[in-house]
Amino acid sequence: MIHFIIRRLIFLVFVLFGVTILVFSLLMTFTPERRAAAFITSPQAARDIEKIVEKFGLNDPFYEQYWRWIKEISQGNFGWSLVASSTVLKAFVRYLPITVELNLYCAPLIVLVGVWFGTQAGIHRDTWIDHTSRIVSIVGWSLPTFLFSLILLMVFYGKYNLFPPGIISDQMSMYILNSESFTQYTGMYTIDGILNWEWGVTLDALRHLVLPVLTNVIVIFALLVRVMRSGMIEALSQDYILTAKAKGADPKTIHLKHARKNALIPVMTVSGVLIAGLMTGSISVEYVFNRQGMGWWLANSAIQLDVPALLSVCLFVGFVYVIANLLVDILYASIDPRIRLN
Repeated sequence: MIHFIIRRLIFLVFVLFGVTILVFSLLMTFTPERRAAAFITSPQAARDIEKIVEKFGLNDPFYEQYWRWIKEISQGNFGWSLVASSTVLKAFVRYLPITVELNLYCAPLIVLVGVWFGTQAGIHRDTWIDHTSRIVSIVGWSLPTFLFSLILLMVFYGKYNLFPPGIISDQMSMYILNSESFTQYTGMYTIDGILNWEWGVTLDALRHLVLPVLTNVIVIFALLVRVMRSGMIEALSQDYILTAKAKGADPKTIHLKHARKNALIPVMTVSGVLIAGLMTGSISVEYVFNRQGMGWWLANSAIQLDVPALLSVCLFVGFVYVIANLLVDILYASIDPRIRLN
């Protein structure tokens, strides 16, 4: 197991290298003047665009620009993000907790709801329970995320003013800024509110999380339902299930202990990819609900061609996906003893 983990971590280096080559090559398709436009902050600077190109070496060959960037990040300098108006590292510290906080509530609900609905659909195949779960999953998976987000926002905030967008209310934000006793330990307001015994902060942050969490759960859990249902139907048709029934095992033991355990293996694969995708930031959800996390930062960086931010976020995405796949492979062996990783 240890050797397997070490090999996968070494493989991570090559994955990140490939990601940087790919993204850097795509960015190099823009002209030097277009890339220099990201550094323009005033009308005077726009007239001196050739000086900006020369200053940052944007006319240099691809390999020189790439090697220059690699040397900088190896020293911990990921560059300056125009969108965040700070260094990329400081921007990560600011935006990552917002996305982690959202996923802290989304990921468990997506997995639990998806597994439960899929299990019930597989057990009660071709009944009203199965048909209902399939309709819900198809509708949920077919919904455009940005459209569903806007509908929820219009209904629950625009009409009823129940769940506002953003991260926290302006009144609570001012209270935190003026409070000498409130300490931001994690950057996640629901957690920091508990750690500071400020329950008003936690409740206010939870109120702002309701619609983004609901959107992610409804849109994403649908895929898990389909995968879990197929896995349960296949598992229930195996010979060992027939043997268990012949021995007089009760249906609950057969369904939940024997069949569901084997049906979880493909679900784990899908869950790992989905959660990794959530950790990189749900762009539509964060943008529509004005949650300034990784997805919001990535969207605005793409619009403004914030090259250092785009490259750094792509590195982060590659890292998250490799780690997620590593964890899934390790969980395989713990759930199914027949799988060996050595």
